[in-house]
Amino acid sequence: MPVTATTETAPYAPYAPYARTVRTGSGGPGLLLAHGGGGSVETNFGPVLDALAAGFSVVGVDYPGTGGTPRADEPLRLDDMADQLVAAADAEGLERFAVLGYSLGGNVAVRVAARHPQRVTAIVLTATFARSGNWLDLVGRLWKELAERGERELMASLLVPLVLNPAVLEGLTPGEVEQVVRDTAGSLPPGTADHVALLDGADLRAEIARLDVPALVVATTEDLLVPLALQRELADTLPGARLVELPTGHLPFAERPAEWAALVTDFLSGPAVR
Repeated sequence: MPVTATTETAPYAPYAPYARTVRTGSGGPGLLLAHGGGGSVETNFGPVLDALAAGFSVVGVDYPGTGGTPRADEPLRLDDMADQLVAAADAEGLERFAVLGYSLGGNVAVRVAARHPQRVTAIVLTATFARSGNWLDLVGRLWKELAERGERELMASLLVPLVLNPAVLEGLTPGEVEQVVRDTAGSLPPGTADHVALLDGADLRAEIARLDVPALVVATTEDLLVPLALQRELADTLPGARLVELPTGHLPFAERPAEWAALVTDFLSGPAVR
């Protein structure tokens, strides 16, 4: 699906000389997008950008090492990634905004809400977690090691069966599976290892338990990368969070984009959001 967003390269300190900002929509309430590790705004939100832009002024920033943003010289920090996203909102004149976080971007969204509570109207967390746990720690270390070695095909072979709905994967022919692996290998950005390093030992439970903001948790029930139990734990930890379950693997934008967009827009347009 073509992405109709306008883009701009602009300075956003502290750790990159410039970052690629994706902007689309106008006149509606602000909505910030925090993408997943090894992804970008376009790859993780492209299929739903038009639907989101119909009701919101949407702003997203590509993390260092993806999109048009160069890799960072130092390890990434959630504080910096959150503040960079807020800096992009400032540049677009958005005083208040909701935050939609996907996968690792859910941790970024939580940090935005924790650091800028007076500006955040709501958060929506999809396919994400409050803590990494043993499963994500082990997968993340292998993922990071393969990324650092430049083993793109092996990295893709690891990720494809984890992110695809098992029923979808088993419905593909061997040739289609090979193509999916090749396409995945070709799409992985150079900053993947830097992003994935943030998974190791991640634990935001105490921070999440202190949040006071309307929240929707969209759990991806067929997800083998972020197990459903971790996603439900996130909803239990976040005070007052509404939990909905979407029957998809880790890629709702690929498997069920219309349903995902509808869940997000309906919640953010509803009475719970201040």
